[in-house]
Amino acid sequence: MNRKVTVIGSGNVGATAARSIADKELADVILLDILEGVPQGKGLDMLEACPIEGSDSRVLGTNDYADTAGSDIVVITAGLARKPGMSRDDLLLKNCDIIRSVTEQVVRYSPHCIIIPVTNPLDAMAQVVYRVSGFPRERVVGMAGVLDSSRMRAFIAMELKVSVENTHAFVLGGHGDTMVPLPRYSTVAGIPITELMDKATIDRLVARTANGGAEIVKLLGTGSAYYAPGSATVEMVEAILKDKKKILPCSVFLQGEYGIHDLFVGVPVELGARGVEQIVEIKLTDEEAAAIRKSAAAVKELVDVVKV
Repeated sequence: MNRKVTVIGSGNVGATAARSIADKELADVILLDILEGVPQGKGLDMLEACPIEGSDSRVLGTNDYADTAGSDIVVITAGLARKPGMSRDDLLLKNCDIIRSVTEQVVRYSPHCIIIPVTNPLDAMAQVVYRVSGFPRERVVGMAGVLDSSRMRAFIAMELKVSVENTHAFVLGGHGDTMVPLPRYSTVAGIPITELMDKATIDRLVARTANGGAEIVKLLGTGSAYYAPGSATVEMVEAILKDKKKILPCSVFLQGEYGIHDLFVGVPVELGARGVEQIVEIKLTDEEAAAIRKSAAAVKELVDVVKV
């Protein structure tokens, strides 16, 4: 029996992630949405692409949560996307109700799954999923740091004119304007970028990373990023399904790590078959630690609003 991954929300992020999971033959894919016909049509289209991609993954689009039963992983992308001039925080209350309802159905049909929330504002929505599901913290892992780090890696490669394969970046903290890119831990072929760029250049790349989503929203005019978020989600799915023990920056429920209690904040974690298998605590300077605490405080403001 194949592994099973459900993607809830057949919009651009969900459809992009679902297509990539099927193309990589990681699992069978269930694409669920409340819109009648849309997930069915997209799912069938993806299924018909599988012979060309050489993938025997089965793809099903549906409006019925019963079809998701027994999923190994559930990716939640459902919710409203940002519009120009709208911050992630503006989405808070509107998406909170959606995520509560979705999570209740996920728990009903896949009580042993690992949930990857993607909906913004990410850290607060992950906290909603965690509280509503009652799952252990190892099985609720928010997608944020992988995306933010990928953006920073792309900017580093562009600036230094090197292969993206040589770049590595760590972006921690909340997924928003207060995220914390860490130049000391960002490298090119193992060399810290602090040895390859001046401070002004690094500061510019850090600022662009923090505003990466807003930059794309502004350029598109309508809608928001989906190719990179989709790819970031699939990297996490693959690490879990293949039990890679891969260290990735993800939003997880901290219980004292980094001095943060009872909040979802982005930190390095080891992802494997059980979800979060280890939270990796790295040494931070006083300035970096203060920045992460500031970012956590911004997350707490949102969590307090939704009362989770």
